Amino acid sequence: QGQLVESGGGLVQAGGSLRLSCAVSGNIGSIIVMGWYRQAPAKQRELVAQITSGGSTNYADSVQGRFTVSRDNAKNTLYLQMNTLNPEDTAAYYCNGVVERVGSLYQYTYWGRGTQVTGSS
Repeated sequence: QGQLVESGGGLVQAGGSLRLSCAVSGNIGSIIVMGWYRQAPAKQRELVAQITSGGSTNYADSVQGRFTVSRDNAKNTLYLQMNTLNPEDTAAYYCNGVVERVGSLYQYTYWGRGTQVTGSS
C-alpha cells in the first residue's frame, strides 16, 4: 500500500522561504495529478498548487508568483517552493495525489498527513 509523506514545514519570518517535499512511497498507481492543499484553523481546506503528469501547473490566486510546484519523477517526490511567506500562509499543508491503476475504471485519491507552516509577522 503506497503513501504520501510530507516534510519541510516550520516557522518562518514574514518574507522568508520554505520548501515542502512530498515523497511517494510504494506503488500507488499511475499519477494523473499531484498537488498541495492547505487548511488554516477554522477554515476549509483549499487548493494551493497542482501539477499534472504532463507538467501543467495551476495555482491559487493568493500564491501565484510566490509559490512554485514541481516534481522529480526519478525521486518520486513532489515539491512546493514557497517564497515571500506571510502570516496568511499559516496552515497545515497536505500533499495530494490522484492516480489510476491498470485494470480499473476508477481514480484513486491519496493524502499525506500534513506538515505545519507558520509565517510570523
